[in-house]
Amino acid sequence: MTMSEPNQLARLLSANPFFAGLGDPALQAVARLCVTRSLAPQEVLFQKNDPADALYAVRRGEIRIATGTAEGRQLTLNLLGPGDVFGEVALLDGHPRTADAVATEPTELFVIRRRDLLDLLSQQPEVAIALIELLCKRVRWMSERMEETNFLPVPARLARRLAALADDYGNEIQATQEELAVFANTSRETVNRQLQAWKRDGIVQLARGRIRLLDRPALDVIADVRTERE
Repeated sequence: MTMSEPNQLARLLSANPFFAGLGDPALQAVARLCVTRSLAPQEVLFQKNDPADALYAVRRGEIRIATGTAEGRQLTLNLLGPGDVFGEVALLDGHPRTADAVATEPTELFVIRRRDLLDLLSQQPEVAIALIELLCKRVRWMSERMEETNFLPVPARLARRLAALADDYGNEIQATQEELAVFANTSRETVNRQLQAWKRDGIVQLARGRIRLLDRPALDVIADVRTERE
């Protein structure tokens, strides 16, 4: 790590909701623990049941968090971009990884090793409190995803996934229909029919592997996002 990278990481962490409330001294302490790692497209960072030995922050690029189903399908749990932090659950409890992590494009990561972070937590309780709050947010997020799968119709599930991707990456979304089908827990054919209907309604514009949102308010109504946020 070069001399400038700890400061760069501290700035990245300060913009992340997980670390934002720590204050500059704690951020600098965390940043000094970090090393960097580069991944090529489709390179595996870790697999389910691998030992948990590090927490990661995406510096640039994208990481797909996924797991296999009993039917042999690959279920995408999340897509993580610059500023996102992951690997914290297994890092803290010491149990094996619960999912796979694979780079979807050239990716650079900041890495905090488990042994170094545990030493820091014993010295800086405010960092431990922030980690607990992050874990609670992740539990809530997973509960919401379970509710969507079990109770919401496909259009609402797909609209929520598109809205979430747009929140992270803007109105120009790079995702295949196969990927969206996994996100919404449905078939590619169903996703195609729904997207074509939204195209006719002027809600989206479609291209190969790319979706542009033209009418976000209409998508939010379908997703019932407004009700969820109240």
